[in-house]
Amino acid sequence: MNIENLNILGLVGIRSGSKGVPNKNIRPLAGKPLVGWILNTAMKSNYINRIMVSTDSEDYAEIARSFGAEVPFLRPFSLAGDKSPEFDYVANYLHWLEVNESYIPDIVVRMMATVPLQSSLDIDAVIRILIDDRDADSAVVISEARQHPLKALKLIKDSNGEEKLVSYFSESGREVTPVARQSYEKAYFRSNVIATRLKTIRETKTLTGDIVRYHIIPQERAIDIDNEIDFSIVEHLINNPFKKKD
Repeated sequence: MNIENLNILGLVGIRSGSKGVPNKNIRPLAGKPLVGWILNTAMKSNYINRIMVSTDSEDYAEIARSFGAEVPFLRPFSLAGDKSPEFDYVANYLHWLEVNESYIPDIVVRMMATVPLQSSLDIDAVIRILIDDRDADSAVVISEARQHPLKALKLIKDSNGEEKLVSYFSESGREVTPVARQSYEKAYFRSNVIATRLKTIRETKTLTGDIVRYHIIPQERAIDIDNEIDFSIVEHLINNPFKKKD
């Protein structure tokens, strides 16, 4: 596959209705709007040749354009709710581009504003995987879980109607007992860069398909901002870059 002949679209979604942190996607982080961090990073990619933003807000669109992204139309409000599936806005965007511009990308790289510390090398790594591996439907940036999923707990009612604490997966109180993390098989979470083939999107109606490859990054580059604490952590890391010990 000759990369020079490929249309590789970078797409960032920034809806305006965040409730946990109002206007989270454009909130200033270390001197620039949050979305500016991922857009600056995407601009440094060796492979992405078009960067666009999907948003339901003209104010957000103007900020995105100031960082060099294209925003040719606003996302319909029906696709911008708390529970709106991501796949739907991506599919809507691709349909609009094909109908209005006759533009059909070969690879779509879906990114998010809320993971601001990623590197252009991370983005290029998953694109490169798709170029080199014809069997891959998609490739995802991942990082090892900071808390293993099997340590998750939940509250349920006991036989007397009182709440009790149990394992999230087995509903056993006995499994609330701590277990050394070394006993668990490693678990990973998406770090919110997904490179996928247009064919995968069209045929599977998903962003990943069935054969999903991966690129692992350090946890400090994978922090996903969801609340005020996350903003503080990321700002600290920006001002005090993390250095691994030998």
